[in-house]
Formats: sequence, C-alpha cells, structure tokens
Amino acid sequence: MEIGIIGSGHIGGTLTRRLRSLGHDVAVANSRGPESLADLAAETGARAVSVEDAVQGAELVVIAIPLKAVPQLPAALFDGKLVVDANNYYPQRDGDIPELLDRSLSSSRWTADHLKGARVVKVLNNIQAAHLMDEGKPAGTSGRIALPVAADDADAKRTVMGLVDELGFDPVDAGTLDESWRQQPDTPVYGTDRDADGVREGLAAARP
Repeated sequence: MEIGIIGSGHIGGTLTRRLRSLGHDVAVANSRGPESLADLAAETGARAVSVEDAVQGAELVVIAIPLKAVPQLPAALFDGKLVVDANNYYPQRDGDIPELLDRSLSSSRWTADHLKGARVVKVLNNIQAAHLMDEGKPAGTSGRIALPVAADDADAKRTVMGLVDELGFDPVDAGTLDESWRQQPDTPVYGTDRDADGVREGLAAARP
C-alpha cells in the first residue's frame, strides 16, 4: 500500500520501520519538516516529505502526533482518506479539552470531527512502541497480542484489520468511533498486551 505517516515519534517511527519491512511504500512527515527525517529515511527507505505530500499520495494515512496538534492539520486534504488514528489524549500534554476530560466524546470522534470526511479508524493507540516493534507473531500463535480496532466505516475497518494482522497482531472489532473510549488510557486494554479473548473481555469491562 501507499501509506503516509504523520509523526515520527515512538509510534510513528516504529510504524515507518515495520511497514517498510513489510514492503509498503511509506512517506513520513512531521511538524519539523522533511530535513529532520533524513536519518529515518536513510535507515528505512521511506520518503521524507511534507505533511501535505504524505496525505495526498496515500491510500492510508496514520496519525501519530500529540492530540493537541490535530486541529493544525490541513483538514481538507483528509476528505475521503482512510485515516488510522493512533493518538491518545493526555491532559498533562494536550491541555484541557472539556469534551474529552468529561468523556462526552471519544478522542477519535473529536479527531474525526476535525477531519471532516475522513474514514477514521482507531487502532495502535494502546500498545507500547517497543512491543509494536518486536512482539508481532504469525497468525495462530498462542498468546498472540490482540489490538482493538474501532471505526464507523466497515470497509475501512476491514482494511485496517488486515494491516494489523500483517503487522503480527490479532485484530479485534471494537465497535464504532463512539465506542473507542473503551481502548483509551486508563481502560483495561490500554498497555496490557492481552490476547483476542482478553481484549474482548477488557473492552466489555471498561467503564466511563
């Protein structure tokens, strides 16, 4: 696939490495500009580009940036795009966002509201970057880590679940974007490396 990754931190950098190793064409961007990504591009063979170029040429765009930076993205470019939202809301970093503090909105719904027309899929937000890098296993492996996948668009969810499997993890349908609060920080599935049954149990046990 042609994949754009916005963000080159722990998750964005790890995904650049993993997806390139699987043979995907990856363009990576960040807020500091392509020149700051020269080492990552040289290491992986990914293309270091502007945010606009990462979005325009992609079949799928991963967003792995501080949540507070989402409103600064060029929203119109995301219209119709399949967008993987790997972000989390951390008040100490992102500041007070009232509808997220009181959980009247999931952070992915908030993101989708800013990126009107995007087909947003929530995934990769609950796994540590080191485990995303090193803990992928072939399908059918006992104890394979599972990742919850939430979206409103069934086709987008199906595509992303396939990518999760390719990365070495069991995808678990976690419902809609409005239900994705069940995989946010401070829930049973956040950072806990459960298998598929464990993820389903954790999602069901989550409380607002």
